[in-house]
Amino acid sequence: MSVRRIAILLGKDFKYGSKGFVFILAIVFPILISLVINLVFGTFFSQTAKLGISDQGNSRLVGLVSASDSVQTRAYDSVADLKKAVEDGAVDMGISLSGNFDEDVSIGKNMVLIAYVWGESLAKNRGILLASINSAVRQLAGQDVPVQIDTTILGDAQNIPWSDRLLPFILLYAVTIGGIMVPASLIVNEKQKHTLTALAITPATLGDILIAKGLVGVILAMVMSIVILLMNQAFGVQTGLLMLVLGMGAVLAALFGIVFGLLVKDINTLFAVIKAIGILLYAPIFVYMFPQIPQWIGNIFPTYYIIQPVVEISQRGGTWSDIVFEVSILAGLIVLMLVVVAFSIRRLKQQEV
Repeated sequence: MSVRRIAILLGKDFKYGSKGFVFILAIVFPILISLVINLVFGTFFSQTAKLGISDQGNSRLVGLVSASDSVQTRAYDSVADLKKAVEDGAVDMGISLSGNFDEDVSIGKNMVLIAYVWGESLAKNRGILLASINSAVRQLAGQDVPVQIDTTILGDAQNIPWSDRLLPFILLYAVTIGGIMVPASLIVNEKQKHTLTALAITPATLGDILIAKGLVGVILAMVMSIVILLMNQAFGVQTGLLMLVLGMGAVLAALFGIVFGLLVKDINTLFAVIKAIGILLYAPIFVYMFPQIPQWIGNIFPTYYIIQPVVEISQRGGTWSDIVFEVSILAGLIVLMLVVVAFSIRRLKQQEV
């Protein structure tokens, strides 16, 4: 394997592959779908995120959060009033600050801040509020402090806005089209033009070629996922953790794409295969779209282990402990697909002999 040769091949694939229909589809469709959903459900023009605060000690945190243009704050005299406001949807989220909150933060005391969340609030509003609270706490302490925010859902938690229900679908679509279809189509095109064998007899090995095409899928899937999350303001507060999960999901998708590209003979067959396995790819989405469906059903499908951690982090404020099981299985699926890719390469070489 040569990093230099992979970089050259990667540049070639981006230069010429970006003119292909599948490549353009992978960029345009996720953005178009996200725009339509946001316009239909009005989330582009929704009001600013509303935060309720019950402050028992005249904390400076209130002023710091209120200074944000993207947050509207409302004060409540008691925790009971605060929880009632959250349950009724008067605010998207509510927090209660103890009388010595500022002092505890300033000395770096380990703290758990309970955030009451309205069950029907938009994911992007939850993300904005969690990020604003974390930023305000850092400003208050003058440094990163060990404040953990635990969210408690109030009100009708099952009445999830459709824009939030459909966000996993858009993300998974971006990952599968960019991560699976693009590498697969690049490999199939090389096979149809009989250039894959020609490239393999140059200094570039078959491994270099496939890694380059897989990287195209990984990069495209990652970029489009980030674009979708930005459009929906659904990054949450664990940005690094979210990028890790998206990266692993993109790698798994690209490995699937390499296998499909090696096994099918032409583009029409590739589209037929993707259509045939569509239920395996998108079945977990129905679990999120219709909460009345038993949640365990999603665990059967491999793409569940991509989308579940993303939803947990971006919409529910999840941390590493909340997704470690799913991420471990995702890592295992990546290892399994690496074995399948190696087997597929060996099979292709045997056919050429």
